[in-house]
Amino acid sequence: MTLKTKINFVRNAILSPVKKTLDVTLRVLVPPACPLCKGVLAGDDGLCAPCWQDLHFITAPICQISGAPLDVDLGPETVSLAMQKNPPPYEKARAAFRYEGSAAAFVKRLKFSDRPELARLLAPFMVRAGQDVLRANALLVPVPLHRRRLLGRRFNQAAELCRAMARETGNEIVFQAVQRVKATRPQIGLTRRNRKRNLKGAFTVPKSMKDRIQGRSLVLVDDVLTTGATVEAMSETLRQAGAGRIYVLTLARVVRPEQMRAS
Repeated sequence: MTLKTKINFVRNAILSPVKKTLDVTLRVLVPPACPLCKGVLAGDDGLCAPCWQDLHFITAPICQISGAPLDVDLGPETVSLAMQKNPPPYEKARAAFRYEGSAAAFVKRLKFSDRPELARLLAPFMVRAGQDVLRANALLVPVPLHRRRLLGRRFNQAAELCRAMARETGNEIVFQAVQRVKATRPQIGLTRRNRKRNLKGAFTVPKSMKDRIQGRSLVLVDDVLTTGATVEAMSETLRQAGAGRIYVLTLARVVRPEQMRAS
């Protein structure tokens, strides 16, 4: 045993009991709390029972393209009427939750309450929901913020979700695959038509990124999918730049009745 190994052994023998004592004391003084309602938890992380019960998972049957839940089960390859009439410029979209209840609260906390650490808690749900789009060697591409909004918020929630997912899946992230060059007005409250108009010319692929994405499968990552206008605009820009298959993965999505009709 080397001298360095002996020193580390002695240090650990001394510090480990102290650390355990401090951990126990801290749990008593500041018990772990639910990240949404601040209720006391029995464990170190997760949600309290009421907040957990208010998470509305998206489960089968779902539209094979949009990932929206369907009103009837017509088989695993069913495509909703909405997607048959207006197929998007990406292959598939998937989301872990409906955008309501605790999932909506998570999105708002993550985005507007300076809580980027929530991405580590939420990423496993996205990975599970996106198993069929997180293909081997697919590149994760966060939906970008315009630099003005990024300066105001100080972080991009989509990038934080990418980082957390990459730690679990090993997928590589390409942060600058797409740039937001137009400072669009907030999309909240806009109709789908106005959202598309608002996003016209908003995205570009830098010349330095074109070889990087050429022919590659990409997974566009965001916190919530509302009308899909943002990821559609990004997908069209990336396809024009030579990207291969494009998928979409979000934490939550808005579910409308017309999206649920399979026949």
